[in-house]
Amino acid sequence: MRCPYCGNEEDKVIDSRPSQDGRSVRRRRGCEKCGKRFTTYEYIENVSLTIAKNDGRREPFDRQKLQRGIELACNKRPVSLKKIASLVDEMEEELQGLSRKEITSKEVGELVMSKLKSLDEVAYVRFASVYHKFKDLNEFLKELQGLLGS
Repeated sequence: MRCPYCGNEEDKVIDSRPSQDGRSVRRRRGCEKCGKRFTTYEYIENVSLTIAKNDGRREPFDRQKLQRGIELACNKRPVSLKKIASLVDEMEEELQGLSRKEITSKEVGELVMSKLKSLDEVAYVRFASVYHKFKDLNEFLKELQGLLGS
């Protein structure tokens, strides 16, 4: 680690503890040359995910896009933004846990629907209606009957 004050590469770790969010380690360091202290954070580097779209395109995983879609489905429902953010965290961890660089949009959509089904059934139906692109009312009713039957 290079000292931000003098550029020296020799330092010692004075204190080390998990950050508030628990996803990084905060380290207090002291420069061996100038004696000044500075803080660094150590994070686990996630593999960047690529989403394989149905039309053959590839695009980088976009957490904000996923969150916006869920927020739209949960619009005017008793689901807090904090709960949505937590759900997105959970899904992102699951997708990263697949240990693959490429995930299909179908896998992402199915994961969203499974999470929404247990969170809020109305949000689930809203998301499913866009995701499945129902062609007519009968397809939509079939999905609702499946939901009521389970």
